[in-house]
Amino acid sequence: MNDLDYMRLALELAERGRGWTNPNPMVGAVIVKDGRVIGEGYHHRCGGLHAEREAFAACTESPAGATLYVTLEPCCHHGRQPPCTEAILEAGISRVVVGSWDPNPLVAGKGLSFLRAHGVEVETGVLQEACDALNDVFFHYIRTKRPYVVMKYAMTLDGKIATRTGASQWITGESARERVHQDRHRYAAVMAGVGTVLADDPLLTCRMEGGRNPVRVICDTHLRTPLDSQIVRTAREVPTILACTDGARRAPYEAAGCRVFVLPERDGHVDLSVLMERLGAAEIDSVLLEGGGTLNWAALESGIVQRVQAYIAPKLFGGKDAKSPVAGLGVELPAQAVKLKNTTVTQIGEDFLLEGEVDTDVHGNR
Repeated sequence: MNDLDYMRLALELAERGRGWTNPNPMVGAVIVKDGRVIGEGYHHRCGGLHAEREAFAACTESPAGATLYVTLEPCCHHGRQPPCTEAILEAGISRVVVGSWDPNPLVAGKGLSFLRAHGVEVETGVLQEACDALNDVFFHYIRTKRPYVVMKYAMTLDGKIATRTGASQWITGESARERVHQDRHRYAAVMAGVGTVLADDPLLTCRMEGGRNPVRVICDTHLRTPLDSQIVRTAREVPTILACTDGARRAPYEAAGCRVFVLPERDGHVDLSVLMERLGAAEIDSVLLEGGGTLNWAALESGIVQRVQAYIAPKLFGGKDAKSPVAGLGVELPAQAVKLKNTTVTQIGEDFLLEGEVDTDVHGNR
């Protein structure tokens, strides 16, 4: 095995923390001595030991003189845990191989410089693309202090999210729906509009075995969420935030266990940019947006969306008045379209998932 092989193993370990480490990054670490793996670890959850210290604790022999492979630059500051750079020196590690640089201003190259200054050989950028992709959420959050927003919807091949009668269950198959629950586990929050609550009375929970429920965020400008809705009735079990512009009627919601954010109004609805600031301040690093067409357009127009997931079912609904996934006013000209980059297409059962990043560098995108 070589450096690439050991870093791949570290990446596999890091994946085990998906959904549990927010707002911390996912990190994996492998310790190799004389061609043998003597320790493995990963960051299990926020507040727990970092991957490097987990690997040291799992060592089957002294790590002195060994090589440490870690997917993200070791921290050199005191946070919820002490600096990993100190643990590396104490363990006698002679070489450190790193995948991604840490964009956290408290680290940002300082960890690597500290190790080099103390005689540790450091190599960087090994499988960097894969290591960076692992923590797109963390990188966005640590740089902006705002959540990474993924706009998700399911539609037919002719672009409908419901029939002309409003029926929408189910557009996609079971495999695609299972993938959505994996993402509800992965991202810190799920967000929908009050229209979705009124139409479907959803729970917006994660039904994946062993999964974690996201914080539920309901954009409800005028606080119309029914007090007997599943969202409100389960607010004591699943953290729930109602975002509105007038908090005069907030008391019964708060009594039921909801948090109510009273925010400025923008274009007749909650200012989504300010909402992202509030969520970021609450250490919510990511949002899975499961809104209807109106909320989806408002999110795109306000520039809060980083990624789009479109589940496409090979079926046709037809209907000139059947709803589409993005409504609102829309753009005037094709050149003003919101464009995606780095797109991929994955078949999931009979359905297809098209994903891409919102290209903020293209003229016309918001």
